[in-house]
Amino acid sequence: MYRVFQGTLSLQTPGRGFQALNDRTQELLDQSGIVTGSCHLFLQHTSASLILCENASPEVHEDLETLIARIAPDGDPAYLHVDEGEDDMAAHFRTLVAGVELTLPVSEGRLALGTWQGLYLWEHRAWPHGRHIVVTVQGEASD
Repeated sequence: MYRVFQGTLSLQTPGRGFQALNDRTQELLDQSGIVTGSCHLFLQHTSASLILCENASPEVHEDLETLIARIAPDGDPAYLHVDEGEDDMAAHFRTLVAGVELTLPVSEGRLALGTWQGLYLWEHRAWPHGRHIVVTVQGEASD
């Protein structure tokens, strides 16, 4: 039977960095009862991103921060938009580069990720923020 399920993941970030989402997304997928289909995640914010990347080496996250800081540094004097501090415009640009949505396949009731793939919220702001992700799962249900 075809089914559509929608839920929300809410989390508090500690500030700039990465929050793993595999387990929390899988919990919503389990609630959906969908075994084959797709899982779409949409982040309702303009200064954080959703990414799928290496999940085994913490150096990958450090390197991503290093690279993004080169192309979108905090406090660039050329920025006009600084309403919420020196990381404001840099965070918005980082979001444009990394994106706010992902669609992943669902197979046998699980996210069909590769061995080394991890799903993350990438916080671009320097201080803590509450974040919300709308998760929509659609496909064939087990019942």
